[in-house]
Amino acid sequence: MKRILGLIAYASVPTVINAVQISVDETAPSNPVFDAYVSYSIEFSSFPDYAGNNSRPNTFSENLLDNLGKITGTKPYIRVGGNTQDYALYNASLPYSLNGTIDPKRSSDYPTTIFIGPSFFESYNSFKNTRFIHGFNLGLGGNRTSGWQTLLDTVPLACKALGGGKLFAWTYGNEPDLFSTSAQGPVRPPSWNEAEYVDQWLNGTRKIHELLERNCPDLAKNGTYGYIAPSFAGVGNKLKAPKAWGEGLNEDKNIKLFATHNYISGATSPGVTLQGTLMNHSMTKASVDAHIVEYNQVKAIDAAAPPLIFGETNSLYNQGRPGLSNTFGAALWGVDFNLYSASVGFKRVHMHMGTNYRYASWQPIATNKATIGTKAPYYGNIAVASFLAPPPSSPYDSPATSLATVKHLPISSTPFLSAYAAYHSSNLTRLILINLQSYNTTASGEGLAPLPPSSLTPRPSVTFNFTLPAAYLLTDGGKEKQVVVKRLMANGSDAITGITWDGWSYNWELDGGRPVRLPNVTRTSESERAWVGEGTSDGGKAGLGVVVEAGSAALVEFV
Repeated sequence: MKRILGLIAYASVPTVINAVQISVDETAPSNPVFDAYVSYSIEFSSFPDYAGNNSRPNTFSENLLDNLGKITGTKPYIRVGGNTQDYALYNASLPYSLNGTIDPKRSSDYPTTIFIGPSFFESYNSFKNTRFIHGFNLGLGGNRTSGWQTLLDTVPLACKALGGGKLFAWTYGNEPDLFSTSAQGPVRPPSWNEAEYVDQWLNGTRKIHELLERNCPDLAKNGTYGYIAPSFAGVGNKLKAPKAWGEGLNEDKNIKLFATHNYISGATSPGVTLQGTLMNHSMTKASVDAHIVEYNQVKAIDAAAPPLIFGETNSLYNQGRPGLSNTFGAALWGVDFNLYSASVGFKRVHMHMGTNYRYASWQPIATNKATIGTKAPYYGNIAVASFLAPPPSSPYDSPATSLATVKHLPISSTPFLSAYAAYHSSNLTRLILINLQSYNTTASGEGLAPLPPSSLTPRPSVTFNFTLPAAYLLTDGGKEKQVVVKRLMANGSDAITGITWDGWSYNWELDGGRPVRLPNVTRTSESERAWVGEGTSDGGKAGLGVVVEAGSAALVEFV
């Protein structure tokens, strides 16, 4: 019998303090995610920063998007929206893309008085081979003359910028369930309800279609024309998505995807911590499951309701919190959140970000608040994309084999571990193991000042022991199978720098966000390998053991 061997990608083997046993099925019913499952939502007012313009495209952002596209075969879809889409008015004489004024009493993170000019739409030229979702202003467009005129003026500009295959869908309004209660200032009266929302949404989207027929007829055709909606902020606000659906939101049958938004908690909410709030699988599961309950209520009203996505999401609303949302622990949360969402039926996830936002995957430009650079959450995005990527034998242009089905592998003994299996063509291709136990190496866990070596404790670890189908014991030639192990690592869960995926860095300062192999990461051959050994207690099934350090994740790929 072969003993199970668990190797790690770093020089020293940590003391194993715990172990879990998980059984994995060889096949799973096909329920694949969409292409570009890991996608992004960019704050409307930040889009020119992230994308640039015709004379100065943001190549850093383009590099980071290209990285993901090369892994999965499709670059992330970009939704341009957020709160500021409902503040934006059009000024045809504005000589630059956007003029925004920040009112600290409303928000210190983004402008709440916004004018956009014609050159705003140049930003849609910067990202090659990318599809977009453009957000129109319902907040002001539904009840103010200036807002309605903005719709009339910008539909022709947006559609011409998004021709040639760039358009995926439109949105009309961001989080209208908060229009009467928004902390940044209500734009509807307290009596605002689902029927009024649906009436304004139908009025606006029908005008958009009319304008498209007149200005961009190819984008008004079935198959191209459509929306993601209702884009509500959550499941517990004044307006309810099932009721809006019942009021006829999709009366025109033009909603491509049922889009909802989610944040685990708030940046200033009492009691929020990295370990208890983000690095906590139970919290993540409960947050996502609430959306499944809501979506099932919509399906009960309309069995043909469109597929489910997160049109906007991230860790902590109000743009995240330093020391939490920008840490490696938040990257691990992102892996767990994205994959649990995939396992329960979400087809795509748009991670939200904006200039200077603490939870952003990258800072696109240097400002007086933040330096340009790749941030910790991006590495979690890369790990998710690598887990979902087509197996090496699968062509990217074959959706039947290239899109993954994700299965959650429950671990009931602790909320600080999670595991998932990926299947392609219903066959097991990968596992991912996430150790959400925190491990801090900086003062106060803020990710800034390193603790002195004398203050550091040995990094705990957990061995994930898997029982695998017998088919994973031997190759067709009778040889023992191996697996490749790739690790998402940093010095600690509180780290904000020094993060690697399988020994690669995507930092701005190395090669503008392109992958760079780091020489100081100890690895075995091209990738760490672990043997799949013969089991002795489960009917001849195979066994696999992989050690995962606290505050890290490991991807297991069968070869």
